[in-house]
Amino acid sequence: MVKEFLYRGLPKEDLDNMSLEKLFLIFNSRQRRSLTRGITDDKRKLIEEIKSAKAGKTKNPIKTHSRDLIILPYMVGVTVNIFSGKEFTPVLIKTEMIGHYLGEYVITNKRVQHGAPGVGASRSSLYVPLK
Repeated sequence: MVKEFLYRGLPKEDLDNMSLEKLFLIFNSRQRRSLTRGITDDKRKLIEEIKSAKAGKTKNPIKTHSRDLIILPYMVGVTVNIFSGKEFTPVLIKTEMIGHYLGEYVITNKRVQHGAPGVGASRSSLYVPLK
């Protein structure tokens, strides 16, 4: 049996029908502060793109550099390409992501893989032949 998702004890249908003011009250303080301080033009444009994609009007993939947008219940089910600093990574927004930031799901750094030491990296490397 599949477990039903609940955000702070509320199912997704209740979150969809809830007004934004009531929704803000159940978010954490950081998300609540970010949303009540206002939404910038970039975020507003992204929200409009998400709404049009949800309605089926837009066929193009949604690309964004805005990693600090908080995921709201009406965004669920949309794929957004988020910039990681090098490339756009597609992220399918699920119900478990509500209340989190978009940037949390795209990592911005890669694991460091060190090569062989170069000349001058250590005292013993002076005696290592280059070829």
